[in-house]
Amino acid sequence: MPFDEEAIHYSKAKDANPVSRLQQRIAGGELQLKFDDHFGYLLSVLDALKVSTNSQMLVFSKTSFQRERITPATPRSLFFNDDVYVGFIPGSPLIEVSTADPKLGGVFYTLSQTRIERPKFARNDQCLECHATAKTMGVPGHLVRSFATDENGVVDLSSGVSMVNHRTPLAERWGGWYVTGKPGAPVHRGNLIGKEAFARHEQQPDYLGNQSSLGKFLNTAAYPRDSSDIVALMVLEHQTHMHNFLTRLNYEATLALQSYGHINYLRNIVDAFLRYLLFTEEAGLSAPIHGSAAFTDSFVAQGPKDKQGRSLREFDLKTRMFKYPCSYLVYSDGFDQLPEKLKADIYQKLYDVLTGRDERPVWAGLSKDSRQAIREILIDTKRDLPAYWKGK
Repeated sequence: MPFDEEAIHYSKAKDANPVSRLQQRIAGGELQLKFDDHFGYLLSVLDALKVSTNSQMLVFSKTSFQRERITPATPRSLFFNDDVYVGFIPGSPLIEVSTADPKLGGVFYTLSQTRIERPKFARNDQCLECHATAKTMGVPGHLVRSFATDENGVVDLSSGVSMVNHRTPLAERWGGWYVTGKPGAPVHRGNLIGKEAFARHEQQPDYLGNQSSLGKFLNTAAYPRDSSDIVALMVLEHQTHMHNFLTRLNYEATLALQSYGHINYLRNIVDAFLRYLLFTEEAGLSAPIHGSAAFTDSFVAQGPKDKQGRSLREFDLKTRMFKYPCSYLVYSDGFDQLPEKLKADIYQKLYDVLTGRDERPVWAGLSKDSRQAIREILIDTKRDLPAYWKGK
């Protein structure tokens, strides 16, 4: 997408997101980040951005601009909420922070780990060399990958999947990542380091797959948690691609409205977006997933809930990820700030799917009960639904 040309002006446009708002509070003296002798500004940044340490995931593949600091013994830790991603490597002079800006898409920052009165998040557009490609739908965004690595974390690019989301079979996920969870998790490629480990995995598919702690691999005291939660990883993979989809829709609609005054040419991408929103192509689970209650409970608690106490954030984790297959990012700023003509079109098509008016085979996997539950939850919790959703 021509995101740095007219209409978008990515590099010149003012960012308006949780990180830029935090920077304004710091610059104005309203908030002061606390510096910790062990973690630097990390814990204070996470607290200020409302990102829980329960979301910690550890990646040891050298897939960051700080790749020289990343090894299986010193992985990069990642933390996230619905809008923000934070990366930390012990001993690094920088914290990596990125966000899904509702208008710009992925915006990337670094924060120096030097104790000063008013630290500053510096915008880093160099990240777009990897974060604005076909793997991110051609827009500034985020991506999760799965590759085999050698004993030092060097990636074998011919060995895996270059874009992981909820459609990717679990057996192909998490190469280059640590994964923790309770016994019984489906087969995956996490915790495998070097050719010997992958060779043994071929003979013994569950080799190293079930780990409740990572102490055998690294010094966990260097990180806020000793885990890299399997459910957090699954949510991350769904969320990053959904953010990219929202950005692509926003860009496409902005350019179409400027050029033609309508969005008639966006029918295919809107249909594709709805298929992803409703998990129609989700990879099923062959066995139940058992992650950390600390993450799952805190994630579900964020709601919102309908009159019956149901939420789109409720997990299933037996045959699929969520109990009600509709993305919780329907509540995000990225969705809410889509151009009104586009959002109206999405709401109409989503209504047609959930009420059964759209009878195309692509929706056959959505049961009648799921459609009804999703519609009822949205009616109670989504503020800007058109009146016809409620029969008015």
